[in-house]
Amino acid sequence: MRLRDFPVMSFDCYGTLIDWESGIWAALQDLAGPAGIAREDALAAFARHESAQERETPSLRYSELLARVHRRLAGEWGVAASAAQHAAFGASVGDWPAFPDSAGALAYLKRHAKLVILSNVDRASFARSNARLGVAFDAICTAEDIGSYKPDPANFRYLIDRVAALGHGSGEILHVAQSLYHDHAPANAAGLRSAWIDRRAGTAGSGATPAAGAGVHYDFRFESLAELAEAHRREGG
Repeated sequence: MRLRDFPVMSFDCYGTLIDWESGIWAALQDLAGPAGIAREDALAAFARHESAQERETPSLRYSELLARVHRRLAGEWGVAASAAQHAAFGASVGDWPAFPDSAGALAYLKRHAKLVILSNVDRASFARSNARLGVAFDAICTAEDIGSYKPDPANFRYLIDRVAALGHGSGEILHVAQSLYHDHAPANAAGLRSAWIDRRAGTAGSGATPAAGAGVHYDFRFESLAELAEAHRREGG
């Protein structure tokens, strides 16, 4: 199997293209600082509350969902926070930085494949992030469009249907993502091939995502999107 076997690459955005852990940590300083919470502990708590909130309110717009996560974290850490602070955290997505290699790798891959986003976010928040990525995606599939959050199988059925409308079957898709929990496990269940961008290589724990269950697999592994793009380039000689 080669990367060039896939004329469509679908991407998770946050954690894969956008450095959401740095963005989340920066946006949580109003709570984590007063509570004395370390970065990895804050990210683990975020993962727990975000995934729970997504299960409880699957149709809630992501910016509003994040505001509720902020409220839950404030309660857990015993920090007083205002409605304005909750809303500011929800609106912070567009401020989260892109990984330094994302824009260049996407620009290269765009010349060789159709690029599709499958993201647990709302359309307005993604539009701000997309400006940081500098590429026009062939399709954008958000949780707001679908009405549920990954790892719900419905999100991957939606992706497959959108790609079919572009003229490609599910066997032509390579799903590229960091989260084993949100992306690779449901991609496995949907029968999709996948590439793991292991952005946390060498760092213990699973950061801002819940730990994946046993048996999750992937077809390629890279520590950055630049590594994937370089491997793709080498396949072409």
